[in-house]
Amino acid sequence: MPPARSKYDPARGAVEGPRDLSRLLRPKSIAVVGGGAWCQQVVRQSLGMGFEGDIFRIHPRPDPVEGVAAVPSLSDLPYPPDAVFLGVNRHATLDAVAALSAMGAGGAVCFASGFSEAAAEDASGSGLQSDLIAAAGEMPILGPNCYGFVNALDGALLWPDQHGCAPVERGVAILTQSSNIAINLTMQQRGLPIAFAITCGNMAQTGQAEIALALLNDPRITAIGLHVEGFGDTFLWHALALKAHARGIPLVALKVGASEQARQATVSHTASLAGSDAGADALLRHLGIARVHDLPTFLETLMLLHCNGPLEAPTLSSISCSGGEASLVADTAEGHAVSFPPLTEAQRKALSSVLGPMVALSNPLDYNTYIWGNVDKMTRAWLPMAAAHIGLVLIVLDYPHTDARAWEGATQAAIAVRRESGRPVAVVTTLPELLQADVTAQLQVAGVTPLRGLREAIAAAAAAAQIGKPKAAPPLGVAPEGATEVISEAAAKARLQQHGVAVPRGAVTRRETLAEQATLLTAPLVLKAEGLAHKSEAGAVKLGLTQDALPRAAQGMAGDRFLVEEMVQGAVAELLVGVTRDAAHGYVLTLAAGGVLTELLQDRVSLLLPASAQDVMAALRSLRLYPVLEGYRGAAAAYIPAILQTIMAVQDYVIADAAYLHEIEINPLICTPDHAVAADALISRRIGPIEGETNDGPG
Repeated sequence: MPPARSKYDPARGAVEGPRDLSRLLRPKSIAVVGGGAWCQQVVRQSLGMGFEGDIFRIHPRPDPVEGVAAVPSLSDLPYPPDAVFLGVNRHATLDAVAALSAMGAGGAVCFASGFSEAAAEDASGSGLQSDLIAAAGEMPILGPNCYGFVNALDGALLWPDQHGCAPVERGVAILTQSSNIAINLTMQQRGLPIAFAITCGNMAQTGQAEIALALLNDPRITAIGLHVEGFGDTFLWHALALKAHARGIPLVALKVGASEQARQATVSHTASLAGSDAGADALLRHLGIARVHDLPTFLETLMLLHCNGPLEAPTLSSISCSGGEASLVADTAEGHAVSFPPLTEAQRKALSSVLGPMVALSNPLDYNTYIWGNVDKMTRAWLPMAAAHIGLVLIVLDYPHTDARAWEGATQAAIAVRRESGRPVAVVTTLPELLQADVTAQLQVAGVTPLRGLREAIAAAAAAAQIGKPKAAPPLGVAPEGATEVISEAAAKARLQQHGVAVPRGAVTRRETLAEQATLLTAPLVLKAEGLAHKSEAGAVKLGLTQDALPRAAQGMAGDRFLVEEMVQGAVAELLVGVTRDAAHGYVLTLAAGGVLTELLQDRVSLLLPASAQDVMAALRSLRLYPVLEGYRGAAAAYIPAILQTIMAVQDYVIADAAYLHEIEINPLICTPDHAVAADALISRRIGPIEGETNDGPG
């Protein structure tokens, strides 16, 4: 069986036996161990934010910091503290964590470095990390190599450096492994209320998903942003996604990097199509988590989610008083998963009644400047753009920093459109700096989303429309690491055929019995040399042969074992169906235009397994090749049900062989008007039994 992972109830999204992080993240008492500048800053930060609980210092010298004197040791504290900042070296950190766990403290932030993140330079780092986990026991710890967190809701800051947060009553939470990125994000001046900024360090014990699960219990959190370097336990992420969806708290991820496992060389084209980034993308879609690719978009998406929540649809209306801006909006949206639906007849009629015959009506809309400053006319002109089928209305307004008083009417009109339509409305600046703080606050209070930067606003809208319900089933667990082997094509096809994949009639034979073994087959025939992963490149495939031509065709091929098959005819199109073991994310199914042009066409889509038939059909329809499968310009159509049945059969095999499977590739899957046949198949599997099991697998 695949390795065990976290256990939870999918119906409730509840993890079995999670650590209680409430005392650590929402403490009523704070202790700081150490006396350096970092530790002194923690005291100052919490006092400066108005923390109302007890603050203790533990240091041999009792000299007070901000009026807080120190006690010599943890044993001198009057009671076990809720949250502890450990600003001491890594060896002293181990002793302190053990003492805190024994006394019943709520949790600790481990600031010290030199653990597993430094193992390449210091071989003792990994061992120290194991010792740290053992010392903590059930007590939660953040880090090591971690700055800690800012809780701007309760004024609790286990944070040793500068930050840009201010007290808030509700807001978003941001989680990142990078302390420096966390600092920078807190310094944003976009008016985004940050309730929590949490750094996770190297996540020795407590990872991002577990921290985010704990934050979902706080009704003051409006959205959670995750800067992700690696996912870890995907079962736990699935539990997070389920619970977040149930609580109505949207998640957005900025996923960076690529796992080393997914970059390892593999024997098929599938690996190049479905590497770690495709796996990460597929996992996030499986979880219903929006993905963005840069920090400004990350912040703007959080702003949109905080003010409005996820969008009902990726349909946009754009309103501006400039034709240049209207064109710029349309061009900026190119390449993003959003659209500007044409105006309906009802919209046109309503717009004409206000704007008259001199204004060209379209979406994006240039409403002309002659109604500028007239709040009533602007409101009536903009309201039709906030139709029920529109996911978000973008009102393009750049506020000059010299004198913006003339823009107050536009602000009031935007607020009126939001109030009267009840639809999501955003005021968008083409340049990020052209929206002042007082206007931002005014818009937010009225329920209008302030968005800075046209590119970021469009990307944020696309992301907010991605957020959806997580798949009910968690990602499929993958086979453990180990040496792999490629089984023969005939054996691969036999395994897949047992699960419902159609394969050509054929026979495996030696060189001297080629013609004899092929007598029961119907020409034209295909001859393949066994034992090669890429037969076409090696000249080990011959097509369109008769029985008599087989011996001569085999003369130029290496080896003594051959696969002879009936040639599949009547192809409408060729597909690639591949599954790659991505250790960081799960089994990734890739569908692509197949045959020898797979890499050239670059027409592909990836899903995380398990996937439903509906998901697979949606993926197929997203391929540029799909119109050919449907019968392009009167040509014959492929039999789509057979294609779908084949893909689902491949998934059935993956589920059955998940303890050993490394990779599958069917290329091509020949799609005809009647059938879908795997003309070539490759399977790579782990060598050796697992814990006493045989390596026979599902076949």
